[in-house]
Amino acid sequence: MTENDVIAFVSGLPGVVAFTAAEDNGAPRAAWGDTFFYYDPDDEPANRKMPFATIVVKDYEGFDTASDLNRPGVFRVNIGVGRAVFEELLGYPPAAHADHHEALDYRVPDRILPHPLYATQSWVCVLNPGDGTAEQVRALLTGAHTRAAARHRTGECTTRA
Repeated sequence: MTENDVIAFVSGLPGVVAFTAAEDNGAPRAAWGDTFFYYDPDDEPANRKMPFATIVVKDYEGFDTASDLNRPGVFRVNIGVGRAVFEELLGYPPAAHADHHEALDYRVPDRILPHPLYATQSWVCVLNPGDGTAEQVRALLTGAHTRAAARHRTGECTTRA
C-alpha cells in the first residue's frame, strides 16, 4: 500500500474527513505532509479533536524518532484500535507497553507494531504496509472508523481510546 492507497481507502469510508497538513491550510510546519483521518459526517471542523488514524511521513525531532521515518519512501500508518484489539494483536494490554518497549524495533516495515509513543492509548502502527499487512491494516482502519462513528453517535469524548 502506498500513502495514496491508504488515503483513498480511508477517505472512502462514510463520514470521513482526511486532512493533509500543509502550509497553505495553516497547519504547523512540523506536521506538513502528515494526514489525519477524522469521523466528521457533519463536516464541522470543531468536531475534529482526535483522529482515529493518521499517516506520518517524517520524524518529529526530539519527540517521535523511533520509527526512523526520515528514510526515503518510509511512512507510518497509525491506528487507534482500542484496548481489546490492541491486546489481541500484541499479546499484552496497552498499559503493559512500557515492559515491552525496549525490545521492539519500530523501524521494521510491513509489521503490526505498538505505536512507539501512543501504545498506552491503544494505538498501533505499520510502516509501509505491504503484502504481509495490507489486508489487516484495511480491517483495522475499518474497525477504528466504526469505533469513531459509535463515539460520535453517543457523544462520547473523542479523545478516549
